[in-house]
Amino acid sequence: MIDIDLTVQPQLDLSGFESARKREKENKRKASAVKTKSRIEARFAKSEEVLSSILPSRIETGDSWHVLSSGDVDALSFLAHLLRETPMDYVAFSTWCMAAADVHRIAEWVDSGRIKHLDAYVGEIFPNQYADAHQLLCALVRRGPGRVVVFRNHSKLFLCRSLNRYWVVESSANINTNPRSENTVITASEALFEHHKQYLDRVRSFNRDFDDRGIV
Repeated sequence: MIDIDLTVQPQLDLSGFESARKREKENKRKASAVKTKSRIEARFAKSEEVLSSILPSRIETGDSWHVLSSGDVDALSFLAHLLRETPMDYVAFSTWCMAAADVHRIAEWVDSGRIKHLDAYVGEIFPNQYADAHQLLCALVRRGPGRVVVFRNHSKLFLCRSLNRYWVVESSANINTNPRSENTVITASEALFEHHKQYLDRVRSFNRDFDDRGIV
């Protein structure tokens, strides 16, 4: 019979496991924050038609406009408002979903030269549940140097740049019309623009069909 001393604890080498956990933790994308100092104005929007009457045609650097809509103004309306005054050399948008009609409207701005470079960030459901719109969007973006990025995305943003002027639209609304009230903030800030863009630039798409595109 062999005597076993149960008081002796086995020595396990967990260093490799701990190192792997540490690397996994470090590789996870981290949330980031940015502080802005802006003059703030609040307005209430009842429909897309009144945006031009409650917002200035030119959002000045340092200004931040906060708008509550009553359910019939989508995020794309705010991009339209900026484009009326200023053509953009760069636009990026982030949305969970969008309709084919929204892609066609953006295409009109691209065709007319109001948007020169377009990047699109969409939710993981978009290619399958909105297949027609996804195909249209990819075809539109491929006409230029931009990329379409599919990932676990629920953020709603527009990043706009015209030479040395910058705007960010942050909204609760996707690029589609719905009957819900939404809140939207338009901020003219290079720091805020770069804050969002640097994050999005690092996102790797689930679909690898734009891997040949560089970052601008």
